[in-house]
Amino acid sequence: MNLKKGGIRTEMKRLLKSRKALSPVVAAIILIAVTVAVSIAVAAWMGALTFTFMQTEEMSFTNYEWGANNTNCQIQVKNTGSSDLSISEVRVNDVIALDDGIVTPYTLAPGETADLTITRTGGYTSGVKYEFKVITAKGNTFGPYIRTAP
Repeated sequence: MNLKKGGIRTEMKRLLKSRKALSPVVAAIILIAVTVAVSIAVAAWMGALTFTFMQTEEMSFTNYEWGANNTNCQIQVKNTGSSDLSISEVRVNDVIALDDGIVTPYTLAPGETADLTITRTGGYTSGVKYEFKVITAKGNTFGPYIRTAP
C-alpha cells in the first residue's frame, strides 16, 4: 500500500469504487437465479395442467356375436383411453336401444372391457346392416360399428 499521497483516504476510495463494481454482477446473478426459479415453477405447473387435460375417453369395439334367432347382438367394447369411461346410452340406427346386461351409466376403468347385450324391438332382420353407436356421459360418440345380421 502506498500511503504517501492520499494516505488511507485514497486507499478507502479505491476499495469503495471496486465494491460498487461488484454490485451489478451480484444483481445480475440474483436476477438470473430468480428467473430460473420462476421458470421451474411455471414448468411444473404447466406439466401438472397437461396431465389433467390429457386424460381422454377412448373406446374400441373388440368383438360381436348375434343371439339366437337374431333377438339380440352382444358387442364387446374396451376402454382404450386414459380415464374412466361412462356409457350413458347405446344406439342402433340412431334409435336408443335396450341393453339387457348393463344399467347405464356403466363405468369402465382404463383397459376394462364390457359385453353389451343389445336388444331391439322386433329383433334384427337377417341380411340388414345395423349401425351401433355408444354415447358416453361426457357426450362423446363412439362408432358407428356396422354389422350385418346373419
